Amino acid sequence: MQKIAQFMKVSPERFAADWEFDAPNPYGELKLPRRGTAGSAGYDFYSPLDFTLAPGEFIKIPTGIRARIDEGWVLTIYPRSGQGFKYRLQLYNSVGVIDSDYFGAANEGHIQIKIVNANEEGKTLSVRRGEAFAQGVFLPYGVTVDDDAAELRTGGFGSTDRK
Repeated sequence: MQKIAQFMKVSPERFAADWEFDAPNPYGELKLPRRGTAGSAGYDFYSPLDFTLAPGEFIKIPTGIRARIDEGWVLTIYPRSGQGFKYRLQLYNSVGVIDSDYFGAANEGHIQIKIVNANEEGKTLSVRRGEAFAQGVFLPYGVTVDDDAAELRTGGFGSTDRK
């Protein structure tokens, strides 16, 4: 198996800047993403806080995690399959795309995941601190033969369309 990335925590200062909750800051207890089994493609992302989402509610979770990714690879983020099936848990932007150059962004490449409980059955989702709520899958990508992208990323979310 080719090794193409490494997860690590953002700095404590960066995490504190992105922490928007009344709950205590759990930086020292953050868990790096891990695969559940040797055959798993997805790396589980763990919640740094307890939260509950009623149908239609959403939350942006600062994971405290960044990923150094080799060029030619991308990290895609999805809800965990079971939660998607049971609660219709969805990422607010459908699929998260973490580019290899996001690691060097001004926000240290802090991966924040916004999820929504989109079920229509009245089911409330509860996640405890330390439980997996999302998964990341590394995928290779290519570029076109006439690609001439030369800009360097400086910002965080949505920064590649700001000039």
